[in-house]
Amino acid sequence: MTYIVNEKCIKCKLMDCVEVCPVDCFYEGKNMLVIKPDECIDCGVCEPECPIDAIEPDTNESAEKWLDVNKKYSEIWPNISEKKEPPTDNEEYKNEENKFQKYFKENL
Repeated sequence: MTYIVNEKCIKCKLMDCVEVCPVDCFYEGKNMLVIKPDECIDCGVCEPECPIDAIEPDTNESAEKWLDVNKKYSEIWPNISEKKEPPTDNEEYKNEENKFQKYFKENL
């Protein structure tokens, strides 16, 4: 098992999770974070730190698509090991649905 970041993170990027990760397995895209599954040690400390529930175990039914997204973009995006300020407009996107289709940016 590993943890993944799902679409709830898109345009929110709160980064409380980054601060507690003991192995620095988070990678930062333009408008979301991902976890590198091969680096995640399954400790679970990041999951409760996310105030919008954007982190979940890859064993959840909804996680399969997100495991692929996390794998792909953790190979492309830069590693992040320190918390940064979230986007100033993050509150207005917090409960929005279908954020991947609307807002996802590859950063390529």
